[in-house]
Amino acid sequence: MTQTSVFSLDFAAATDIGCQRSNNEDSFGYDADRHVYVVCDGMGGSAAGEIASGMAVRALIETFEAQAPDGTGDGELAPIEARLLNSVHAANRVVREAADANPRLYGMGSTLVCACLDGARVVIGNVGDSRAYLIRNGICVQVTLDHSLLDEQMRMGLLTPEEAAASNLQSVITRAIGATDVVEPDFFAVSLSLDDMLLLASDGLTRYTQPEEIASMALAGTELTAICNGLIEHAKQRGGADNITCIMLRAVEKPAAG
Repeated sequence: MTQTSVFSLDFAAATDIGCQRSNNEDSFGYDADRHVYVVCDGMGGSAAGEIASGMAVRALIETFEAQAPDGTGDGELAPIEARLLNSVHAANRVVREAADANPRLYGMGSTLVCACLDGARVVIGNVGDSRAYLIRNGICVQVTLDHSLLDEQMRMGLLTPEEAAASNLQSVITRAIGATDVVEPDFFAVSLSLDDMLLLASDGLTRYTQPEEIASMALAGTELTAICNGLIEHAKQRGGADNITCIMLRAVEKPAAG
């Protein structure tokens, strides 16, 4: 049964090339009516990463929309997790097929983190090391788990956080959109409270910003655009070696039907 929304989501998004890159391989997209949001961080030579992330964003949004008619059609809509899974698989297929068809794009891929409102909760999916955080009552908690070599080694107890932070393998990810014929995203569900905030971000932001720093900037009542711009400026002041992208979401009361 389709769950009735009890919240709406306000949002803002921003992206920046950073301090050292010559092009921006990050992409973001959204369908504000259906409350689905996505950030992708591309990888590949030349402009391939930029192409991969843009393809992944468009495929995810378009596939999700195609599964979510506005109250028309027969039968119940599939659960949000199933619709997001289909959308992630479509993004993977589009990027994979484009890379296989064009030698200049061989090996391109992208991370992906997405979120979708579902009644009183939000469903979050990720592939790679782009992250989602929940900010509630002044505390910021990472929701997603990185699909990266260092994080997986830390979770197995093979590395300490200090050893991982000093490693030169920061960019090695273990799952990516377009890297294999089939991709396995992880999904998480968060029960929302009024004024909760969610951050979707590429690693160009999260590599330089600790959860407590995110919480200190994502204050209740602060405009979401100002939070996005503040987070990006913080990452640039710390070095900003990568592209930096974020989407900030805030749970608000659903407008009364007029």
